[in-house]
Amino acid sequence: MQKKTCFFIGHREAPDSLLPTLIDEVERHITEYGVNSFVVGHYGQFDALAGQAVIEAKKRHPEVSLIMLLPYQNSGRPTIPPEGFDNTFYPFGMERVPPRAAIPKANQYMVDHSDFLIAYVWHTGSNSRKILDAALNRQARGLIRVTNLVQQGMGDFRGPDYL
Repeated sequence: MQKKTCFFIGHREAPDSLLPTLIDEVERHITEYGVNSFVVGHYGQFDALAGQAVIEAKKRHPEVSLIMLLPYQNSGRPTIPPEGFDNTFYPFGMERVPPRAAIPKANQYMVDHSDFLIAYVWHTGSNSRKILDAALNRQARGLIRVTNLVQQGMGDFRGPDYL
């Protein structure tokens, strides 16, 4: 079976009401697109909800893996993945990246090495927006498939900037 990877990018602020939509979207990516590996960060509410959605899907699809993206090196100590995660991933070359640029650089690495992106992005000047824009440029070249839950009209999950 070919490995197909989906990455998640989104803002730290995300309502709990987004979880059912994320669960449905993860299920769709597994059943319709053949995704069998999901990678998620761990720095905000969207990341937490994305992880929960994949953990829920793993109950029906135990072959699916959930990987935690690590933007910082762990000083040679092994990192134990949180409950529900199968492993962690530290992108190649990150040890040379300054700490303040580590999260955006790790996110960009994942966009460059993923087949799919599930996003929750509405802030215009954010790092998440920059990563989404890069993914949309890759999508225009047929290199990734992007789903932005805000733009797709999948519920009213817009943040404070939309109010």
